[in-house]
Amino acid sequence: MSESHAHQEPNYMAVFFALFVLTVAEVAVVYFHFLPRLAIVGSLVVMAFTKAVLVASYFMHLKFEKRTLALIAATPIVLVIFLTFMLAPDAI
Repeated sequence: MSESHAHQEPNYMAVFFALFVLTVAEVAVVYFHFLPRLAIVGSLVVMAFTKAVLVASYFMHLKFEKRTLALIAATPIVLVIFLTFMLAPDAI
């Protein structure tokens, strides 16, 4: 007899509302012309990354997978950040 590891059903409406609020915030940030361009781009990247994590965690059910799968999914993110900072001096 194997035990069934049932997980609690996530609150999809709360996740949807969080995604909606982040989308509205992204649109609002674009119209903040008094902010420096770097702050606008940085905040948009952070909000987009947050939305991607929410979608992957809840709608793709990665939150309920083993930790190994999360490490496999996080590896490209680490590589992108590393390559961005390593190639940034060449762009200046």
